[in-house]
This record gives sequence, C-alpha cells and structure tokens, in this order.
Amino acid sequence: MKHCILARFRADAGDWRAYLPEIREIFSAAGDIPGVRGAEVFHNCVDRENRYHVLIRLDMDPAALAAYDVSPMHHRWKDRFGPLLEKKAIFDFEE
Repeated sequence: MKHCILARFRADAGDWRAYLPEIREIFSAAGDIPGVRGAEVFHNCVDRENRYHVLIRLDMDPAALAAYDVSPMHHRWKDRFGPLLEKKAIFDFEE
C-alpha cells in the first residue's frame, strides 16, 4: 500500500522549501517501523495558490498503518509541522 500525505503550508509559515531537508530527515526513519518499507518526499514544482507544497509517500503493508500512527516519527512530523500547515490530505492506494 502507498500512504500519501499532501501538505500545504500556511502563508505565514515562511519559505516552505527551507523545511524540505528536515522533512526528509524525519521520514528517513520510516523503514524502522515494522511493515513500513520507506518513504519519499516530493516538492511541488509549480508555484500557484491552489497547489499543495509537499507530497510524502510511504510504502507499507496495510496492517502497518496502526504502527505508523503511533510511531515517534509520525508524532515528530505532526508536532513539528502540523502547526505550520494550512491543510493536508491523506490518500491510500494499492497498485
């Protein structure tokens, strides 16, 4: 399963591009969660008001979602960047 997080930063959050190294560092620990094989972080290449800024895509077993939800890595992401987000969307799919 692919677990995708689309995130848009608030206008007053500063330069969202400056956060990319920290976001990548946080999600580099994804493979430490049982059933999670890794994560990729993509940034948007189109600067428009109606676009999200970052896409985080995790590769995991569907049963690993519960472990991911309670993981220190997930809480670190939410605690650090949640207050800076205007909105986010979550989308899960299987190929």
